[in-house]
Amino acid sequence: MATLHVRNVPETVYTKIRSLARAEGRSVNAQVVRLLTTIARGTATSLSVKEALDGARRIRSSGSAARRGPTGLTLLHEGRRERDRK
Repeated sequence: MATLHVRNVPETVYTKIRSLARAEGRSVNAQVVRLLTTIARGTATSLSVKEALDGARRIRSSGSAARRGPTGLTLLHEGRRERDRK
């Protein structure tokens, strides 16, 4: 596995990466690797953890079970299958 050293990272960028890492339970290094991997795969998204959680809460509180869609477990399995195909 290669080693990458990055210099002159703006403080605001580092602070944002560190904040994302904490929110997702990762080290800064693991977060940077995850971000680079996501970008390299072309699956980058601008959806933050907070936005994703807020959206999930809205869906959960939206009413009828028919509109709720698949269960969390189903989505987890689908996500893992998609990840494994790549």
